[in-house]
Amino acid sequence: MTTRIPITIPYGAATRTVHIAADNLLGVYAPGGAPVVPDAAAEIVRALAAPIGAPTLVEAARGCRRVVIVADDNTRPTPTGVIVPLLLAALNAAGVPDDAIRVVIALGTHRPMTPDEIVAKFGQEVVRRVAVENHEAFDPAALVDLGTTPSGVPVLVNRTVMEADLVIGVGSIVPHHIPGFSGGAKIIQPGVCGERTTGEVHLLSVRREGSLLGVQENPVRAEMEVIAEQAGLRAILNTVLDTQGRLVAAVYGDPRAAFRRGVAISRTVYGVPAPERTEIVLAGSHPCDIEFWQAHKTLYAAELV
Repeated sequence: MTTRIPITIPYGAATRTVHIAADNLLGVYAPGGAPVVPDAAAEIVRALAAPIGAPTLVEAARGCRRVVIVADDNTRPTPTGVIVPLLLAALNAAGVPDDAIRVVIALGTHRPMTPDEIVAKFGQEVVRRVAVENHEAFDPAALVDLGTTPSGVPVLVNRTVMEADLVIGVGSIVPHHIPGFSGGAKIIQPGVCGERTTGEVHLLSVRREGSLLGVQENPVRAEMEVIAEQAGLRAILNTVLDTQGRLVAAVYGDPRAAFRRGVAISRTVYGVPAPERTEIVLAGSHPCDIEFWQAHKTLYAAELV
């Protein structure tokens, strides 16, 4: 009798178990068990105190009259409820009051977050202290036309972001099939850009054979970084999380330099060697399963094996 091995994968809030014949199983592969930090807030404070290629946030914020924190939405597990209050504390220490700070949710072309979702994502304290608004990618009045990039991509960026003296991006770094990795400049493009900008940048990823998943330097990333610079992104606070959403590390600083430092850490979590390709792959998309548009991401990792 053939031995069958039970394999359990996350499925929404539950799990699903399948049984695979032992002689037909090449292996079970998942991101590695990187050590998590014992205190997430302490790690964020440490990163803010050790900026990469940039001044500290307190130094950068002195004299600023309008500050915008651009943070990812509820399709990402970034612990914004921990991060944003610490950013507010640093900005207050620089003399920037709460009423001079806004949080813009980097929806890209995702649907708007509801008020309850915003509270769950950012916490009641943040919602009480500062204005938090959804990005609007489809409203021309909510966007500023910056012309085109050197390669001809039209650049339309959120008006609130463009009116700020200081723009800080908050997100996480994980392999992504379009720009290679999330994080860094991706918080601006597609995060707070118009749909036309996003469409043209995303098309760059299909002008080559195969996915860009895990490829750090590529045409999409290069275009995103050009657009982020045009939009005035001065610094990023990016996290690297494990598969349970627990904090492994945080990086803060220059959007290019800090991002690349974070990619090196992300590779230690998500870089999984597989001995060979196989004809059948069973892959789960959790936690990217809020909707099909997120859940399809699993296909790109599966394609690699």
